[in-house]
Amino acid sequence: MRSSRQKNITGPNYYSEHRCLSCGTSENLGRRRYCSIECRQKLRYALNVRTGLLKALNTRYATFSFTDRVIIMDVLPFGSKEIFSFIYSRSLDKKPAEDYCRMSDMLGNEWWAEKKRTNRHYLASGHLLKKAKRHNSLIDHVIPIETEIPAIKNSALTYLKLGKAELNSPDLEKIVKSAYRLQAKKHHPDLGGDTAMFRKVHQAYLKLIDWSENPSYMKRRGFPDKWFYDGNKNGWVQPTPRR
Repeated sequence: MRSSRQKNITGPNYYSEHRCLSCGTSENLGRRRYCSIECRQKLRYALNVRTGLLKALNTRYATFSFTDRVIIMDVLPFGSKEIFSFIYSRSLDKKPAEDYCRMSDMLGNEWWAEKKRTNRHYLASGHLLKKAKRHNSLIDHVIPIETEIPAIKNSALTYLKLGKAELNSPDLEKIVKSAYRLQAKKHHPDLGGDTAMFRKVHQAYLKLIDWSENPSYMKRRGFPDKWFYDGNKNGWVQPTPRR
């Protein structure tokens, strides 16, 4: 969603280190994708509360991403074969959510001023789109990637000390049984363990064995490093997990 000359500042690989997908911090992040639930929710709220601008632009798909220097919103209107990129400089000491609100408010006010002047919705939208950078060869950058996510609660994996990657193993049933035996030794009441914890471990075992025999998946559309907007649902979703 950028021209070749912009790759040095707007590409998703701009950060050389792991950063929070909502604010960009790398402090105390570890392997997490967000520094906190509150940070993620704040950006989601800022994006969703201002979808009126995207509706005014007749948006089919849009994405939002940021670097230390800019925020980028790429828009693909219904019926268009071009991407329109709105790229604005970051403010000092401001979070991406705050910068997005500022950009969205500026664009929204300009849209309404043009709408009032011309009394035409499409002219106001066209006026705004003329201010964006236009690309006709990067459509795939806003058409969402569809991924399949195992329909199993993370808690089941947590109680057996297993990772999500192990759900893809052809030996999953053996892995689950081995993990269960290990955790059962630690938590079985007859061996001095806690009854409530052992019950949770056993329930997790049953769920994972059942899933290994009849695996089911949820489909999710989006991108691993950008927030994604679907015009048919009029809502933003957070970046998808990396495969």
